[in-house]
Amino acid sequence: MILILIKGGEIYAPKYSGSKDMLIANDKILLIAECIPEKTAYTLNKNAKIIDASECIIIPGFIDQHVHINGAGGEGGPQYRTPPIQLSDLTKAGITSVIGLLGTDGVARSLKALLMKARGLENEGISTWIYTGAYQFPSPTITGSISSDIMLIDKVIGIKIALSDHRSSHPTIDELRRVISEARVGGMLSGKAGIVHIHVGTEKLSLIPLLEIIKNTDISIEQFAPTHLNRSAELFREAIEFGKLGGYVDITAGVSQEYGFYEAIKPSKAIKKLIKNGVPIKRITMSTDGNGSMPKFNEKRELICMLIASASSLHKEFVDIVKKEEIPIGDAISITSTNIAEHLKLCQKGEVKVGKDADILILDKNTLQIKYVIAKGKIMIENEKVIKLGTFEKIKTIDIE
Repeated sequence: MILILIKGGEIYAPKYSGSKDMLIANDKILLIAECIPEKTAYTLNKNAKIIDASECIIIPGFIDQHVHINGAGGEGGPQYRTPPIQLSDLTKAGITSVIGLLGTDGVARSLKALLMKARGLENEGISTWIYTGAYQFPSPTITGSISSDIMLIDKVIGIKIALSDHRSSHPTIDELRRVISEARVGGMLSGKAGIVHIHVGTEKLSLIPLLEIIKNTDISIEQFAPTHLNRSAELFREAIEFGKLGGYVDITAGVSQEYGFYEAIKPSKAIKKLIKNGVPIKRITMSTDGNGSMPKFNEKRELICMLIASASSLHKEFVDIVKKEEIPIGDAISITSTNIAEHLKLCQKGEVKVGKDADILILDKNTLQIKYVIAKGKIMIENEKVIKLGTFEKIKTIDIE
């Protein structure tokens, strides 16, 4: 039995619960108490790991619901296809659960390959799921239909599609309604969320198709997870209204002016504005678009190079939410973990609670720097150093003479 005893950290679960000790056994949180003696841990396992968290806070691991785990891009030509992500790219950012998806390319990119990459990352130590579909309509699937993908494949929890974007297939309202209905029924029959995760572009329709469907059907607004909603001021205004109606508003941590998105609203500031304008905290989430291709422009808006979107933007914006926007830590945790777990029905995730999965971040209480990352009860980052690498991160290339 793997045993980890964390001593003296201030726990945000996400609600603040004070300074306590925590005992992790295998992949679960076994006990949280005022004091758990070290001898108790050593009695259970003489090789128990003891972590001093007396100058730290303990929070749930981040859940990133939008990562191109098996690569993305290609819009500038085949040379711009990003490679698959590595395990430590995620764990260094504090991400212990990830949902993988396809992007613009639903032709050369395969859902089967995406599924196998998700299984690989799971075997390496983090929790993974995927969305079926891509930008296109009809949606690519693995089994032949959206509902059967969700029902029959354990890791498929919903579908991804693109709207209001010049790269999308511009589905009609009726076509979009059928996609959503299939996802909803697949989720109902499998006990999953059946979420429709929607890339929203900058075309004028914006969120209008979703509002039309909500208005004229019994489909709940909670069925949707529109993302990239901070990419422009106009879209963001619609996002505020969508959130006030009860919809989930997903802000993209990797979309900001510092990365070349000149019309975007900085993610942490977008969060503050959503709250100020009456969007409930429970309806705000944040993801990264990690490992997607990211064009870099000069002052004349000319493409000068293509970069890879970093998953590290999630932790960076988490810090800014707390430090710069002065939003309570508990609310920041909800936005980056708890709300996502609830929306996607990941019932073992998003909380520091006895019986839940041991997905834990230990942060310096002053700087919020990541000190430890524990995923499914195993230490991935220790004292700010990566100690668990992915399979091919361990292999060094060999020069052939």
